[in-house]
Amino acid sequence: MAVKTLVVLVVFMFAMISTAMANKNPDNWNYNWPWYPHNTNATQPKKVVVGGSENWHFGFNYTDWALKNGPFYIGDSLVFKYDPPNGTTFPHSVYLLPNYWSFLKCDLRWAKKIADVNQGGGGGFEFVLKRWQPYYFACGEKAGFHCRNGTMKFPVMPLIHWD
Repeated sequence: MAVKTLVVLVVFMFAMISTAMANKNPDNWNYNWPWYPHNTNATQPKKVVVGGSENWHFGFNYTDWALKNGPFYIGDSLVFKYDPPNGTTFPHSVYLLPNYWSFLKCDLRWAKKIADVNQGGGGGFEFVLKRWQPYYFACGEKAGFHCRNGTMKFPVMPLIHWD
């Protein structure tokens, strides 16, 4: 399990770095400096439904989904859609884990609940990626079982637009 996680992390980081480098304009040396002011109006932030048409549910591999649907950028919104609790569905929530180790272990002790079981209905719960930092999302229901089974969790490292 640890080797698989390490391989996924290495692939994820390589994809993020190569995408960031591909977005730079080599004809203009200023693009090599992160503090250079860029045209932020060129690319509008996007809203992305987590899981696409699958939404946020048990048994779907969200880490795989994030790798295939990235990159994500600062200002983009992740929309978590899931059914409110009823007699036929599992309840879901969304937690923001504080670090990579909490993400690996699905340790919710220091995690912040950002959406409860009732916030995913209708248009869903929207989370804006505001900073250049890693974000670690997980479902915290069933005392973290939905996360620990390895599928209802995913990392995101938003990139800076280099337009």
